[in-house]
Amino acid sequence: MNGQAYHLQLPAVRSSGVIFASPHSGRHYPTALLRDTVLAPERLRSSEDAFVDILFADAPRHGAPLLAALAPRAWVDLNRGADELDPALIADVARIGHNPRVSSGLGVIPRVVANGRAIYMGKLTRMQAQDRLDSIWYPYHNRLQRLLDESLAQHGQAILVDCHSMPHEALAASRRSGPLPHVVLGDRFGASADRAVMAWVEDAFTSAGLRVARNTPFAGAYVTQHYGRPSRGQHAVQIEIDRSLYMDEQRIQPHAGFDDFRHLLGNVIARIARFGTRDIAVAAE
Repeated sequence: MNGQAYHLQLPAVRSSGVIFASPHSGRHYPTALLRDTVLAPERLRSSEDAFVDILFADAPRHGAPLLAALAPRAWVDLNRGADELDPALIADVARIGHNPRVSSGLGVIPRVVANGRAIYMGKLTRMQAQDRLDSIWYPYHNRLQRLLDESLAQHGQAILVDCHSMPHEALAASRRSGPLPHVVLGDRFGASADRAVMAWVEDAFTSAGLRVARNTPFAGAYVTQHYGRPSRGQHAVQIEIDRSLYMDEQRIQPHAGFDDFRHLLGNVIARIARFGTRDIAVAAE
């Protein structure tokens, strides 16, 4: 564990070039946030990818590391760039171009949580924002890049599986017809991962009986954009899982199907991790 930044679970042997990461499941809410926010704790947690780190906890058993944030998304969003600072929230920050994520209050230091609820009454100082970046954002991303570099060196490829969850309500609102997917995979429409990697990840979920969609409504954000470099053997795929499959979204608690769903995901994780082994990777090429 590295201070307040992340928890890293390493396998006994890194037999796979796959890295699983959960940037939004952190639930260690700093005292300063609880003191300064105008929201009740359950409102703060509405933007948290609750329990995703637990769902993917089997990754080390299959030879792959699991990197999980400790600090919550409401404190610092690890799926944003360090420069995505919101001038409406942070004093002495100039607006640079148009960034829809920042404009909507979802910059690297969020101004709002789910459904646009404001976190604070006033502004933060630039020093407060920088402290969060220095203590959480940079340590997390520096460690993630080292994991990717290690996979490239050891296995000839690195596959980042960026693990998230999505509100069922938001998923339903985005679907015009047909059954809702259980999982949405994002590779920024082919820019962040090779087709063979994406096909393998999709097959891992569909083989487990789950409906999968690609890139709609979630194609990936900073993590997939920044780390997905298929031309150098570094791939990034975002996974969004419908929260209603494993939790009571209103109470933010696992429901009765949690353990069964986690077991099902264990089989998916094992299958994805196999792609990171040299024999499968060479065969895929």
